[in-house]
Amino acid sequence: MQSNASLQARRIAAIPRGLANAFPIYASRAENAEIWDIEGKRYIDFAGGIAVLNTGHRHPKVLKAVHDQLDRFTHTAFQILPYQPYVALCERLNALAPFSAPAKSILLSTGAEAVENAIKIARAATGRPGIIAFSGGFHGRTTLTMALTGKVAPYKVKFGVAPPAIYHLPFPAQSHGVSTADTIKALETLFRADIAPTDVAAIIIEPVQGEGGFLPAPAELLKTLRKTCDIHGIILIADEVQTGFARTGKMFGIEHSGVEPDLVTVAKSLAGGFPLSGVIGKANIMDAAEPGGLGGTYAGSPIACAAALAVLDIIAEENLLLRAEDLGGIIRKSLGDIVIRKDALPITAIRGPGAMIAFDIVDRQGKPDAAATKRVIAAALDDGLVLLSCGIHGNTIRVLNPLTISDAVLAEGLDKLANALVAANLE
Repeated sequence: MQSNASLQARRIAAIPRGLANAFPIYASRAENAEIWDIEGKRYIDFAGGIAVLNTGHRHPKVLKAVHDQLDRFTHTAFQILPYQPYVALCERLNALAPFSAPAKSILLSTGAEAVENAIKIARAATGRPGIIAFSGGFHGRTTLTMALTGKVAPYKVKFGVAPPAIYHLPFPAQSHGVSTADTIKALETLFRADIAPTDVAAIIIEPVQGEGGFLPAPAELLKTLRKTCDIHGIILIADEVQTGFARTGKMFGIEHSGVEPDLVTVAKSLAGGFPLSGVIGKANIMDAAEPGGLGGTYAGSPIACAAALAVLDIIAEENLLLRAEDLGGIIRKSLGDIVIRKDALPITAIRGPGAMIAFDIVDRQGKPDAAATKRVIAAALDDGLVLLSCGIHGNTIRVLNPLTISDAVLAEGLDKLANALVAANLE
Protein backbone atom coordinates (compact mmCIF):
# COMPACT_ATOMS: atom_id res chain seq x y z
CA MET A 1 0.00 0.00 0.00
CA GLN A 2 1.27 3.46 -0.88
CA SER A 3 1.73 5.98 1.90
CA ASN A 4 1.91 9.76 1.99
CA ALA A 5 5.56 9.46 3.04
CA SER A 6 6.54 7.17 0.16
CA LEU A 7 4.80 9.36 -2.41
CA GLN A 8 6.40 12.46 -0.93
CA ALA A 9 9.82 10.88 -1.35
CA ARG A 10 9.04 10.14 -4.99
CA ARG A 11 7.70 13.67 -5.46
CA ILE A 12 10.89 15.24 -4.07
CA ALA A 13 13.02 13.16 -6.42
CA ALA A 14 10.90 13.80 -9.53
CA ILE A 15 9.58 17.37 -9.24
CA PRO A 16 11.55 20.63 -8.80
CA ARG A 17 11.37 22.46 -5.49
CA GLY A 18 10.08 25.62 -7.19
CA LEU A 19 6.67 23.95 -7.27
CA ALA A 20 5.68 23.96 -3.63
CA ASN A 21 3.00 21.91 -1.87
CA ALA A 22 1.07 23.18 1.13
CA PHE A 23 0.88 19.70 2.66
CA PRO A 24 2.51 16.30 2.04
CA ILE A 25 -0.94 14.69 1.90
CA TYR A 26 -1.93 12.81 -1.27
CA ALA A 27 -5.57 12.80 -2.29
CA SER A 28 -7.28 9.54 -3.21
CA ARG A 29 -10.95 10.55 -3.61
CA ALA A 30 -13.30 13.40 -2.81
CA GLU A 31 -17.00 14.16 -2.54
CA ASN A 32 -18.53 17.64 -2.19
CA ALA A 33 -16.64 19.17 0.79
CA GLU A 34 -14.74 16.05 1.90
CA ILE A 35 -11.43 14.52 0.77
CA TRP A 36 -9.83 11.18 1.66
CA ASP A 37 -6.09 10.68 1.34
CA ILE A 38 -4.35 7.55 0.06
CA GLU A 39 -4.06 6.27 3.65
CA GLY A 40 -7.83 6.55 4.14
CA LYS A 41 -7.88 9.62 6.39
CA ARG A 42 -10.83 11.97 5.89
CA TYR A 43 -10.47 15.74 5.62
CA ILE A 44 -13.00 18.56 5.47
CA ASP A 45 -12.03 20.87 2.64
CA PHE A 46 -11.91 24.56 3.57
CA ALA A 47 -9.51 25.27 0.68
CA GLY A 48 -11.59 24.24 -2.33
CA GLY A 49 -8.56 23.78 -4.56
CA ILE A 50 -7.84 27.50 -3.99
CA ALA A 51 -11.41 28.70 -4.67
CA VAL A 52 -11.96 26.36 -7.62
CA LEU A 53 -14.72 24.22 -6.13
CA ASN A 54 -17.64 26.51 -5.34
CA THR A 55 -19.89 23.68 -6.54
CA GLY A 56 -17.92 21.08 -4.60
CA HIS A 57 -15.93 18.01 -5.56
CA ARG A 58 -17.57 15.81 -8.21
CA HIS A 59 -20.97 17.46 -8.37
CA PRO A 60 -23.24 14.90 -10.12
CA LYS A 61 -24.44 17.39 -12.74
CA VAL A 62 -20.88 18.36 -13.62
CA LEU A 63 -19.85 14.72 -13.91
CA LYS A 64 -22.81 13.92 -16.15
CA ALA A 65 -22.06 16.86 -18.45
CA VAL A 66 -18.42 15.78 -18.71
CA HIS A 67 -19.32 12.14 -19.38
CA ASP A 68 -21.76 13.20 -22.11
CA GLN A 69 -19.09 15.33 -23.78
CA LEU A 70 -16.50 12.55 -23.50
CA ASP A 71 -18.85 10.35 -25.48
CA ARG A 72 -18.83 12.93 -28.31
CA PHE A 73 -15.23 14.23 -28.62
CA THR A 74 -12.45 15.58 -26.43
CA HIS A 75 -10.56 18.03 -28.65
CA THR A 76 -10.54 19.69 -32.04
CA ALA A 77 -8.93 23.07 -31.21
CA PHE A 78 -11.59 25.76 -31.42
CA GLN A 79 -9.53 27.69 -33.97
CA ILE A 80 -9.65 24.68 -36.34
CA LEU A 81 -13.10 23.15 -35.86
CA PRO A 82 -15.31 25.12 -33.47
CA TYR A 83 -17.97 23.48 -31.31
CA GLN A 84 -21.29 24.30 -29.71
CA PRO A 85 -20.33 24.15 -26.00
CA TYR A 86 -17.80 26.98 -26.47
CA VAL A 87 -20.38 29.19 -28.20
CA ALA A 88 -23.10 28.34 -25.67
CA LEU A 89 -20.84 29.11 -22.73
CA CYS A 90 -19.76 32.46 -24.16
CA GLU A 91 -23.44 33.34 -24.68
CA ARG A 92 -24.14 32.52 -21.03
CA LEU A 93 -21.15 34.54 -19.81
CA ASN A 94 -22.12 37.49 -21.98
CA ALA A 95 -25.58 37.49 -20.44
CA LEU A 96 -24.03 37.49 -16.95
CA ALA A 97 -21.47 40.23 -17.68
CA PRO A 98 -21.44 42.86 -14.89
CA PHE A 99 -21.91 45.77 -17.28
CA SER A 100 -24.77 47.07 -19.39
CA ALA A 101 -23.00 47.25 -22.77
CA PRO A 102 -23.13 44.35 -25.26
CA ALA A 103 -20.54 41.70 -24.33
CA LYS A 104 -18.29 39.16 -26.01
CA SER A 105 -16.14 36.46 -24.41
CA ILE A 106 -13.07 34.38 -25.18
CA LEU A 107 -12.22 31.13 -23.41
CA LEU A 108 -8.75 30.04 -22.33
CA SER A 109 -7.22 27.58 -19.86
CA THR A 110 -5.72 29.29 -16.80
CA GLY A 111 -6.25 32.44 -14.76
CA ALA A 112 -2.86 33.81 -15.76
CA GLU A 113 -3.70 33.20 -19.41
CA ALA A 114 -6.96 35.12 -18.97
CA VAL A 115 -5.11 38.06 -17.42
CA GLU A 116 -2.48 38.08 -20.17
CA ASN A 117 -5.16 38.13 -22.84
CA ALA A 118 -7.05 40.90 -21.06
CA ILE A 119 -3.87 42.99 -21.15
CA LYS A 120 -3.34 42.17 -24.84
CA ILE A 121 -6.92 43.19 -25.63
CA ALA A 122 -6.60 46.42 -23.63
CA ARG A 123 -3.39 47.34 -25.42
CA ALA A 124 -4.91 46.53 -28.80
CA ALA A 125 -8.00 48.63 -28.06
CA THR A 126 -6.10 51.67 -26.78
CA GLY A 127 -2.79 51.52 -28.63
CA ARG A 128 -1.08 52.23 -25.30
CA PRO A 129 1.52 50.26 -23.31
CA GLY A 130 1.01 51.20 -19.64
CA ILE A 131 -0.68 48.97 -17.07
CA ILE A 132 -1.47 49.91 -13.46
CA ALA A 133 -1.89 47.18 -10.80
CA PHE A 134 -1.83 47.12 -7.00
CA SER A 135 0.49 46.07 -4.21
CA GLY A 136 -0.57 42.77 -2.67
CA GLY A 137 -2.46 41.77 -5.79
CA PHE A 138 -1.95 38.37 -7.38
CA HIS A 139 -2.50 37.86 -11.11
CA GLY A 140 -0.39 34.81 -11.97
CA ARG A 141 3.11 33.37 -12.37
CA THR A 142 3.89 33.91 -16.07
CA THR A 143 6.38 36.63 -16.90
CA LEU A 144 3.72 39.27 -17.53
CA THR A 145 1.33 38.28 -14.75
CA MET A 146 4.24 37.91 -12.32
CA ALA A 147 5.10 41.53 -13.11
CA LEU A 148 1.50 42.56 -12.42
CA THR A 149 1.51 40.68 -9.11
CA GLY A 150 2.25 43.07 -6.27
CA LYS A 151 4.38 40.78 -4.14
CA VAL A 152 8.06 39.96 -4.60
CA ALA A 153 8.58 36.80 -2.53
CA PRO A 154 8.11 34.09 -3.59
CA TYR A 155 6.71 35.04 -6.99
CA LYS A 156 9.49 37.22 -8.43
CA VAL A 157 12.62 35.99 -6.64
CA LYS A 158 15.40 35.01 -9.12
CA PHE A 159 13.24 35.69 -12.18
CA GLY A 160 14.86 38.87 -13.35
CA VAL A 161 13.62 42.30 -14.31
CA ALA A 162 9.90 42.71 -15.02
CA PRO A 163 8.57 43.80 -18.42
CA PRO A 164 8.35 47.59 -18.81
CA ALA A 165 5.35 49.92 -18.45
CA ILE A 166 3.86 48.19 -15.40
CA TYR A 167 3.21 50.29 -12.29
CA HIS A 168 1.84 49.54 -8.82
CA LEU A 169 -0.31 51.57 -6.46
CA PRO A 170 -0.70 50.83 -2.73
CA PHE A 171 -3.87 48.86 -2.04
CA PRO A 172 -6.00 50.47 0.68
CA ALA A 173 -6.25 48.46 3.89
CA GLN A 174 -6.56 49.68 7.46
CA SER A 175 -4.28 46.88 8.65
CA HIS A 176 -1.54 48.17 6.33
CA GLY A 177 -2.04 51.81 7.26
CA VAL A 178 -3.17 52.71 3.74
CA SER A 179 -6.39 54.65 3.17
CA THR A 180 -8.40 55.04 -0.01
CA ALA A 181 -7.28 58.67 -0.06
CA ASP A 182 -3.65 57.48 0.06
CA THR A 183 -4.21 55.26 -2.96
CA ILE A 184 -5.95 57.99 -4.95
CA LYS A 185 -3.11 60.40 -4.10
CA ALA A 186 -0.58 57.79 -5.26
CA LEU A 187 -2.45 57.51 -8.56
CA GLU A 188 -2.28 61.27 -9.03
CA THR A 189 1.43 61.19 -8.22
CA LEU A 190 2.00 58.36 -10.68
CA PHE A 191 0.40 60.38 -13.46
CA ARG A 192 2.64 63.35 -12.64
CA ALA A 193 5.90 61.50 -12.05
CA ASP A 194 6.04 58.29 -14.09
CA ILE A 195 3.45 57.90 -16.84
CA ALA A 196 0.86 60.14 -18.45
CA PRO A 197 -2.70 58.82 -18.24
CA THR A 198 -2.85 58.97 -22.05
CA ASP A 199 -0.14 56.29 -22.12
CA VAL A 200 -2.04 53.90 -19.82
CA ALA A 201 -3.97 51.07 -21.46
CA ALA A 202 -5.57 49.55 -18.37
CA ILE A 203 -5.95 49.48 -14.61
CA ILE A 204 -6.37 45.94 -13.23
CA ILE A 205 -7.75 45.27 -9.77
CA GLU A 206 -9.19 42.37 -7.78
CA PRO A 207 -12.55 43.34 -6.24
CA VAL A 208 -11.35 41.34 -3.23
CA GLN A 209 -7.63 40.63 -3.11
CA GLY A 210 -7.10 36.88 -2.83
CA GLU A 211 -3.48 36.08 -2.10
CA GLY A 212 -3.11 39.60 -0.70
CA GLY A 213 -5.28 38.74 2.29
CA PHE A 214 -8.96 38.74 1.26
CA LEU A 215 -9.03 42.53 1.33
CA PRO A 216 -12.13 44.04 -0.32
CA ALA A 217 -11.48 46.99 -2.62
CA PRO A 218 -13.40 49.96 -1.19
CA ALA A 219 -16.32 51.06 -3.34
CA GLU A 220 -15.00 54.62 -3.18
CA LEU A 221 -11.75 53.50 -4.81
CA LEU A 222 -13.51 51.52 -7.53
CA LYS A 223 -15.74 54.49 -8.32
CA THR A 224 -12.71 56.78 -8.53
CA LEU A 225 -10.94 54.33 -10.84
CA ARG A 226 -14.03 54.14 -13.06
CA LYS A 227 -14.20 57.94 -13.29
CA THR A 228 -10.46 58.17 -14.00
CA CYS A 229 -10.71 55.54 -16.74
CA ASP A 230 -13.67 57.34 -18.32
CA ILE A 231 -11.84 60.67 -18.36
CA HIS A 232 -8.62 59.32 -19.85
CA GLY A 233 -9.84 56.47 -22.07
CA ILE A 234 -8.30 53.79 -19.84
CA ILE A 235 -9.76 50.28 -19.66
CA LEU A 236 -10.80 49.02 -16.22
CA ILE A 237 -10.15 45.29 -15.73
CA ALA A 238 -11.78 43.41 -12.86
CA ASP A 239 -9.72 40.31 -12.06
CA GLU A 240 -12.47 37.96 -10.86
CA VAL A 241 -10.42 34.78 -11.06
CA GLN A 242 -10.92 34.12 -7.33
CA THR A 243 -14.00 36.24 -6.58
CA GLY A 244 -16.19 35.01 -9.42
CA PHE A 245 -19.09 32.60 -9.66
CA ALA A 246 -21.08 33.15 -6.46
CA ARG A 247 -18.26 33.10 -3.89
CA THR A 248 -19.01 36.64 -2.67
CA GLY A 249 -22.79 36.33 -2.78
CA LYS A 250 -22.85 37.92 -6.23
CA MET A 251 -21.90 36.27 -9.49
CA PHE A 252 -18.95 38.68 -9.65
CA GLY A 253 -17.36 40.48 -6.73
CA ILE A 254 -17.36 43.90 -8.39
CA GLU A 255 -21.16 43.86 -8.42
CA HIS A 256 -21.11 44.78 -4.71
CA SER A 257 -19.75 48.22 -5.65
CA GLY A 258 -22.14 49.08 -8.46
CA VAL A 259 -19.12 49.88 -10.65
CA GLU A 260 -19.07 48.51 -14.20
CA PRO A 261 -15.68 47.29 -15.50
CA ASP A 262 -14.72 47.08 -19.16
CA LEU A 263 -13.10 43.63 -19.04
CA VAL A 264 -13.50 40.78 -16.55
CA THR A 265 -11.08 37.87 -16.14
CA VAL A 266 -12.55 34.58 -14.91
CA ALA A 267 -11.23 31.11 -14.08
CA LYS A 268 -11.13 28.92 -10.94
CA SER A 269 -14.76 28.02 -10.06
CA LEU A 270 -15.99 28.52 -13.62
CA ALA A 271 -15.74 24.83 -14.52
CA GLY A 272 -16.01 22.87 -11.27
CA GLY A 273 -12.39 21.71 -11.21
CA PHE A 274 -11.71 21.45 -14.94
CA PRO A 275 -9.11 23.87 -16.38
CA LEU A 276 -10.95 26.75 -18.00
CA SER A 277 -10.66 30.53 -17.92
CA GLY A 278 -11.87 33.45 -19.95
CA VAL A 279 -12.15 37.14 -20.60
CA ILE A 280 -15.59 38.75 -20.70
CA GLY A 281 -15.61 42.25 -22.09
CA LYS A 282 -17.48 45.03 -23.80
CA ALA A 283 -17.88 43.92 -27.41
CA ASN A 284 -16.24 46.94 -29.00
CA ILE A 285 -13.13 46.41 -26.86
CA MET A 286 -13.03 42.65 -27.32
CA ASP A 287 -13.06 43.05 -31.10
CA ALA A 288 -9.88 45.19 -31.08
CA ALA A 289 -7.47 42.27 -31.58
CA GLU A 290 -6.89 41.08 -35.14
CA PRO A 291 -7.97 37.57 -36.19
CA GLY A 292 -5.37 35.05 -34.99
CA GLY A 293 -4.11 37.38 -32.27
CA LEU A 294 -6.00 35.50 -29.56
CA GLY A 295 -6.43 31.80 -28.84
CA GLY A 296 -4.56 28.70 -27.75
CA THR A 297 -4.38 25.04 -28.66
CA TYR A 298 -6.27 23.82 -25.60
CA ALA A 299 -8.13 27.07 -24.90
CA GLY A 300 -11.81 26.50 -24.20
CA SER A 301 -11.60 22.71 -23.97
CA PRO A 302 -14.96 21.17 -24.93
CA ILE A 303 -14.90 19.04 -21.79
CA ALA A 304 -14.31 22.07 -19.57
CA CYS A 305 -16.98 24.05 -21.44
CA ALA A 306 -19.50 21.29 -20.78
CA ALA A 307 -18.55 21.33 -17.10
CA ALA A 308 -18.89 25.12 -16.94
CA LEU A 309 -22.36 25.08 -18.47
CA ALA A 310 -23.36 22.63 -15.75
CA VAL A 311 -21.76 24.84 -13.07
CA LEU A 312 -23.82 27.84 -14.19
CA ASP A 313 -26.95 25.70 -14.03
CA ILE A 314 -26.05 24.55 -10.51
CA ILE A 315 -25.45 28.10 -9.28
CA ALA A 316 -28.91 29.08 -10.48
CA GLU A 317 -30.82 25.91 -9.54
CA GLU A 318 -29.29 25.57 -6.06
CA ASN A 319 -29.46 29.32 -5.40
CA LEU A 320 -25.78 29.51 -4.50
CA LEU A 321 -25.74 33.31 -4.41
CA LEU A 322 -28.07 33.22 -1.40
CA ARG A 323 -26.28 30.16 -0.03
CA ALA A 324 -22.99 32.08 -0.06
CA GLU A 325 -24.57 34.83 2.03
CA ASP A 326 -26.02 32.28 4.47
CA LEU A 327 -22.71 30.44 4.77
CA GLY A 328 -20.88 33.71 5.34
CA GLY A 329 -23.24 34.54 8.21
CA ILE A 330 -22.67 31.15 9.83
CA ILE A 331 -18.89 31.41 9.47
CA ARG A 332 -18.80 34.97 10.81
CA LYS A 333 -20.86 33.99 13.86
CA SER A 334 -18.58 31.05 14.59
CA LEU A 335 -15.49 33.24 14.30
CA GLY A 336 -17.13 35.88 16.48
CA ASP A 337 -17.63 33.25 19.17
CA ILE A 338 -13.94 32.37 18.97
CA VAL A 339 -12.90 36.01 19.36
CA ILE A 340 -14.29 36.15 22.92
CA ARG A 341 -12.74 32.87 24.03
CA LYS A 342 -9.81 33.10 26.42
CA ASP A 343 -8.21 29.77 25.47
CA ALA A 344 -7.82 30.44 21.73
CA LEU A 345 -5.24 32.44 19.85
CA PRO A 346 -6.22 36.07 19.32
CA ILE A 347 -7.97 36.63 15.98
CA THR A 348 -9.08 39.90 14.46
CA ALA A 349 -10.34 41.63 11.31
CA ILE A 350 -13.02 39.11 10.30
CA ARG A 351 -13.88 40.23 6.79
CA GLY A 352 -15.04 39.49 3.29
CA PRO A 353 -18.29 39.47 1.34
CA GLY A 354 -20.50 36.41 1.10
CA ALA A 355 -18.58 33.22 1.77
CA MET A 356 -15.19 34.73 0.91
CA ILE A 357 -14.24 35.05 4.57
CA ALA A 358 -10.87 35.61 6.22
CA PHE A 359 -9.42 36.65 9.56
CA ASP A 360 -6.01 37.54 10.95
CA ILE A 361 -4.05 35.81 13.70
CA VAL A 362 -2.17 38.23 15.93
CA ASP A 363 -0.10 38.13 19.08
CA ARG A 364 -1.17 39.60 22.42
CA GLN A 365 0.10 43.01 21.28
CA GLY A 366 -2.04 42.83 18.14
CA LYS A 367 0.87 42.31 15.75
CA PRO A 368 0.72 39.80 12.85
CA ASP A 369 1.77 36.32 14.00
CA ALA A 370 2.79 34.19 11.02
CA ALA A 371 4.35 31.49 13.23
CA ALA A 372 1.11 31.00 15.13
CA THR A 373 -0.79 30.89 11.83
CA LYS A 374 1.38 27.98 10.68
CA ARG A 375 0.66 26.18 13.96
CA VAL A 376 -3.07 26.62 13.45
CA ILE A 377 -2.93 25.19 9.93
CA ALA A 378 -0.84 22.23 11.12
CA ALA A 379 -3.19 21.54 14.06
CA ALA A 380 -6.20 21.73 11.76
CA LEU A 381 -4.62 19.29 9.30
CA ASP A 382 -3.88 16.83 12.09
CA ASP A 383 -7.55 17.02 13.02
CA GLY A 384 -8.74 16.53 9.45
CA LEU A 385 -9.35 20.09 8.25
CA VAL A 386 -7.62 21.64 5.22
CA LEU A 387 -6.95 25.38 5.66
CA LEU A 388 -4.98 27.95 3.66
CA SER A 389 -3.17 31.09 4.74
CA CYS A 390 -2.51 34.25 2.76
CA GLY A 391 -1.73 37.94 3.23
CA ILE A 392 1.45 39.98 3.02
CA HIS A 393 2.35 39.07 6.63
CA GLY A 394 1.37 35.40 6.29
CA ASN A 395 -1.06 35.66 9.21
CA THR A 396 -4.40 35.49 7.40
CA ILE A 397 -6.57 32.38 7.38
CA ARG A 398 -8.99 32.22 4.44
CA VAL A 399 -12.09 30.05 4.38
CA LEU A 400 -12.98 28.63 0.95
CA ASN A 401 -15.31 25.73 1.60
CA PRO A 402 -17.59 24.67 -1.28
CA LEU A 403 -20.87 26.57 -1.37
CA THR A 404 -22.58 23.18 -1.65
CA ILE A 405 -21.24 22.06 1.74
CA SER A 406 -23.87 20.59 4.08
CA ASP A 407 -24.69 22.38 7.31
CA ALA A 408 -23.45 19.38 9.29
CA VAL A 409 -20.06 19.22 7.58
CA LEU A 410 -19.67 23.01 7.83
CA ALA A 411 -20.36 22.88 11.57
CA GLU A 412 -17.87 20.05 11.98
CA GLY A 413 -15.25 22.01 10.07
CA LEU A 414 -15.82 25.15 12.11
CA ASP A 415 -15.47 23.12 15.31
CA LYS A 416 -12.15 21.80 14.03
CA LEU A 417 -11.06 25.35 13.23
CA ALA A 418 -11.88 26.47 16.77
CA ASN A 419 -10.04 23.47 18.21
CA ALA A 420 -6.97 24.28 16.08
CA LEU A 421 -6.91 27.86 17.39
CA VAL A 422 -6.99 26.47 20.92
CA ALA A 423 -4.37 23.77 20.27
CA ALA A 424 -2.00 26.26 18.64
CA ASN A 425 -2.38 28.55 21.64
CA LEU A 426 -1.13 25.80 23.94
CA GLU A 427 2.12 25.17 22.04
